[in-house]
Amino acid sequence: MSSPRSRQPLLTEGPIARTLLFFALPILGSTVLQSLNASVNAMWIGHYLGEAALTAGSNSSLIIFLLLSMVFGVSMASTILVGQSLGARNINEAKRVVGTGTGFFVALSILVSVAGYLGTESILRLLGTPADALPFAIAYLHVIFIAMPPMYFLNFLMMTLRGAGDSKTPLIFMGLAVVLDIVLNPLLIFGVGPLPKMGIAGSATATLIAQIIALAALITTLYRRKHFLRLTGAELSYLKPDPALLRALVFKGLPMGLQMIVISSSAILMMRLVNAYGSHTVAAYGAASQLWTYVQMPAMAIGAAVSSMSAQNVGARLWDRVSRIARAGLLYNFLLGGTLIGIIYLFNRAALGLFLPNDGEAIRLAMHLNIIAMWSFLFFGATFVLFGVVRSTGAVWPPLVMLLISMWLIRPPFALLLQSRLGADSIWWSFPLGSLVAMLLAMSYYRWGGWRRAHMLEPTAAEQAPSTGQGAPASSVMQAID
Repeated sequence: MSSPRSRQPLLTEGPIARTLLFFALPILGSTVLQSLNASVNAMWIGHYLGEAALTAGSNSSLIIFLLLSMVFGVSMASTILVGQSLGARNINEAKRVVGTGTGFFVALSILVSVAGYLGTESILRLLGTPADALPFAIAYLHVIFIAMPPMYFLNFLMMTLRGAGDSKTPLIFMGLAVVLDIVLNPLLIFGVGPLPKMGIAGSATATLIAQIIALAALITTLYRRKHFLRLTGAELSYLKPDPALLRALVFKGLPMGLQMIVISSSAILMMRLVNAYGSHTVAAYGAASQLWTYVQMPAMAIGAAVSSMSAQNVGARLWDRVSRIARAGLLYNFLLGGTLIGIIYLFNRAALGLFLPNDGEAIRLAMHLNIIAMWSFLFFGATFVLFGVVRSTGAVWPPLVMLLISMWLIRPPFALLLQSRLGADSIWWSFPLGSLVAMLLAMSYYRWGGWRRAHMLEPTAAEQAPSTGQGAPASSVMQAID
């Protein structure tokens, strides 16, 4: 069996800064494509199906985000395990991770799909979905729940490939899914030609078809290329989840998934605080948030790239390279993020004018809050870069605790306590304060914490991992390196 080196360049070799940049850019491209897809779909629904349908889409998006957050952490844990195995030149262990992850995701996605489909109306009523939007939301989510299995599995495969050092292939197939989704949306919403007119269910059906085609195309491509992580012959037995690997995927993945929920729940709470200041302030905050979404993308991409790259070097026990990866990630965060923030500040009114009337009160408020808060996303980016490094060893609980402190124990109390003196500015200043605290905590843990001693698998499980000769056991490789 060929080694990973013959199939794909390892992230344990070559110049760190250039390798990290070229690995992170396709991840950034995938993130931009996902946001573009969501925006275009919302445009079709909002402009042509009405406010009730758009409300239904917003409620559905919240449910979808929470469901995807459940599996994001497990996918991220798989990325780290695959990266560590390949860094240790243990391709067989990487295949075992892929097999266990595949078996787990197939079972989980079917369970979520069936339970969600049967409980759609109850979930929406629990959320308090407005009565006029309820029929739209039910029709939309019924199809989305059918789409959950291919959606989950496509996400899992893409993140696994990134763990293997390949961020370009996920970008290609993410692009395929997004293009198909965008093209099919109007065709299925309005019923063009022989296609049925499905209304809002047509938008969800476009997502379903796009995900199935992209998933099938990706799997076909991997097998045609004879990708080194594909399962063949006796290796198909790896699809039966290995208990030790499954525990690592679930218990290490859970806190990473909870990080997404902490971020989203904090955003919901801040939105409630903003609502108290009226429609102009809400509109200003909404427009600024649209820009903040794009400002955060480089940091998220670099954080994901740093995590995959560090995982391979942790597996190879190349700790000096891990430290240099962290420094390069921080540099790119400040360089790329700072450039983007600088451009937006330079064209602050014009950028906000994409979402707001150019002569209204809301755009003045939005420019003001941007000046206060937007620069602090450089702190946010530095935090995510450092989180990406420390979690590559399996240290996943401390980042969750640090996010809880900064986003729940610092940001909302500050905004509430100073509300009487600063008004809405107390909310805007809570963003820099929370981000600064998160960065200082992350820097302290990176410098003095015990993350280098963390591990994804129990040592005994790693040492006893069977090998078929396709890769040396991780323990023996690490001893040879040491």
